[in-house]
Amino acid sequence: MEFSLAKKKVGFKTLGCRLNQFETDALASKFVGMGYDVVEDSKDTDVFVVNTCTVTNQSDQKSRYAVNNALNKGHSGMLIITGCMANHHKEKLEEKYPNAYVVDNENKSAIPELVQAHFNKEIVPVNQNSGGVFNYSPAAETFHTRSMIKIQDGCDNFCTFCIIPKVRGRATSRPVDEILENIKEVVSFGYKEVVITGVNISRYKHNGIGFSDLLKKILEIPLDFRVRISSIEPDSFDDQFFALLKHPKVTPHLHLCLQSASESILLQMRRMYTYRSYKEIVNKLRAINPLFNVTTDIIVGFPGESEEDLQKSADAIRELNFGHVHTFKYSKREDTRAARMTNILPEKEKTERSEVIRDVALESKIAFRKRFIGLEQEVLIDTINGNASKGYGQSYVPISILQKLQKNQLYKVRIIDIEKQGNDPLLIGEIVV
Repeated sequence: MEFSLAKKKVGFKTLGCRLNQFETDALASKFVGMGYDVVEDSKDTDVFVVNTCTVTNQSDQKSRYAVNNALNKGHSGMLIITGCMANHHKEKLEEKYPNAYVVDNENKSAIPELVQAHFNKEIVPVNQNSGGVFNYSPAAETFHTRSMIKIQDGCDNFCTFCIIPKVRGRATSRPVDEILENIKEVVSFGYKEVVITGVNISRYKHNGIGFSDLLKKILEIPLDFRVRISSIEPDSFDDQFFALLKHPKVTPHLHLCLQSASESILLQMRRMYTYRSYKEIVNKLRAINPLFNVTTDIIVGFPGESEEDLQKSADAIRELNFGHVHTFKYSKREDTRAARMTNILPEKEKTERSEVIRDVALESKIAFRKRFIGLEQEVLIDTINGNASKGYGQSYVPISILQKLQKNQLYKVRIIDIEKQGNDPLLIGEIVV
């Protein structure tokens, strides 16, 4: 007799990138279809899944904290640790948490089957079930108002600081037809925006179809939705890509990874571009739309980084007027080339340099968002708080409207003011009648 799953509850904690978020959403949707209640917490859950990140030491700490916090709060159900930390530290996690299932990225998609087997008291070896990095069904029920679409996994770049090729594997691309069908399905579920995601999406390649060709096929789908492109590397753009960015379905926002504006540091990082070529890309984007929102990542305190190198990154933030900068302190990762580098900066120095970049980045963010005052944005509502609603415009700027609106709906909004609250200044808008 099979164990009844009807009233069981599964909780999720997701750390790291949008790819992890996509995979959590897909798993959560599948659990809903199996009759589970799905929550973003460990409280009173029969199953708790921690989808970890390991890109920095801080990511490892946050991932361990999520597991320990659940156990400290008395979680006694089935515990599953998955994601990149499960690949990077599998044996250590199995030793520290002997009662947990440690599931690698390649088998993450089979977690619902693992759970079902567990409750049916069947023996299913962990990491030997029917997974696959693209074996995720379109998610009808998710934690987000946007539907993330996974097109690619893994990376072949081997930047000297990065552990991702080790924990996500070599680059692989999802078949075109599967991607297009996935988008058609989620739009039929009611999603108004899809987010194209992967580890290194600009290197998408399947049966001769590259990223620009894929984007063109996506935009040709005769349905009403808008397309947001997730984090992308600035190393393989072509003329077709820039032309497609003018399409009305494409949102004017790219998270374009910079890491440093110092040419010598970029070379040591083994990045596949120069600051000069990066700047040329941003200029082309702003020629398409002066308010094209370019957000980025900056790594502070890479081995050998000088004060002059740091200043170049600060100057670049001002020059390119980034809409947001995600600042990382360099974190030594074993099994990377940078781990063998000398001239390591003290932690205190890295912290001080981070503050310099964060201050400059906040100035840039405020200046960029102020440019929207008096203009209109089409806002996708994702949060309702009392009589106020919040969402993001097509340029991926957060906007609050002092009205109770409908979640997952688009509204034309005029920006009338800005609230400078903390590190995330919020634009204030009113509905355009």
